[in-house]
Amino acid sequence: CHAIAERVDDRLECRPDQLFEISGLDPEKPLPDLETSERKAERLHQERETMGPVNLRAEQEMNELSEQIETLTTEREDLTKAIEKLRRGISELNREGRQRLLQSFEEVNTHFQELFAKLFGGGHAYLELTAKMQNLTLLSGGEQALTALSLLFAVFLTNPAPICVLDEVDAPLDDANVDRFCLMLEHMAKNESTRFIVITHHRMTMARMDRLYGVTMSERGVSQLVSVDLQKAEKIRQT
Repeated sequence: CHAIAERVDDRLECRPDQLFEISGLDPEKPLPDLETSERKAERLHQERETMGPVNLRAEQEMNELSEQIETLTTEREDLTKAIEKLRRGISELNREGRQRLLQSFEEVNTHFQELFAKLFGGGHAYLELTAKMQNLTLLSGGEQALTALSLLFAVFLTNPAPICVLDEVDAPLDDANVDRFCLMLEHMAKNESTRFIVITHHRMTMARMDRLYGVTMSERGVSQLVSVDLQKAEKIRQT
């Protein structure tokens, strides 16, 4: 009996009188079949051996994992807040961008309507935001040029620059339209702090400028820059 008690203590770490309580058997009922009980005990013993030794760092590892989970949860909340803040920022930028676009568009549209009427000597035109593209093929070359000039200068007047260079913009215009074009330039030159440099071959445009710059060839193969102050020349002619 002593040997059995030692074996029970070695294998199960309990006293023989505690076996019924551990096994869950009822002392009032017959014991189960010995062979079945041995197979069950052997199976449970193998399962316990398969589980390996007790991890003495299990509690410490659990605490470390809990801290990692808490850190990741905090980072996830911070990231979620940052994403929400970024979305609000994008929405605000889109709203402000659309507002500024519409404001600039209305300003350009106002200038366009005024310039169109001046260049055409009347009439009415306006800009409209639309997804459908249309061309100007129904207009003549001169009318297309005047319409393009109206839009170009409408944008320019919205944010004027110190210098504006116009290269042969009067080429497709007849004399009447060239006169309107020059009147518009004179008006803008007086009311805006912009110097206009006009490259042209049209006599009417050259005659309406304040100063002319040209290139002449006094000798064959030798070019020379010539400048004329028309206002000063006009005074000299009058005297």
